[in-house]
Amino acid sequence: MSETLTPLTSAEIQAMLDKSPFISFMGLRVTEADAAREQVTMTCAMRPEFERGAGTGQWHGGPIAAIIDTVGDYALVMALRRGLPTINFRVDYLRPAIKTSLTMVARVRRAGKSVGVVDVDVYDDRKALVAVGRATYSTLAG
Repeated sequence: MSETLTPLTSAEIQAMLDKSPFISFMGLRVTEADAAREQVTMTCAMRPEFERGAGTGQWHGGPIAAIIDTVGDYALVMALRRGLPTINFRVDYLRPAIKTSLTMVARVRRAGKSVGVVDVDVYDDRKALVAVGRATYSTLAG
């Protein structure tokens, strides 16, 4: 008999994020966790440590990549209730994100027995798409 897991709530996901020193440093905030749609939405404010060049207000690609990886992971964590290792991910940067916070929407495309695939869209404050990512995670238990 297989055990049915209750999906994590927004508050439970936020508590998990806050336990990680790195993720806590990034300052991700869960704004929506929709288990029925297999979708998680988070926001992240700009901070000086994320700038491409000091004083520019332009996001460096590294923090954007880390955010995509993290938000994508938690779209699967929501249903599986445990951390998942990243197998691979890619990012396409579409336009600079300057003097803006970011909103990320992660959608599970496949949650298989061994691998999960998630697409992540990253928007600026004007709702312009600044980057897209796709990540694969190991969903194997144990």
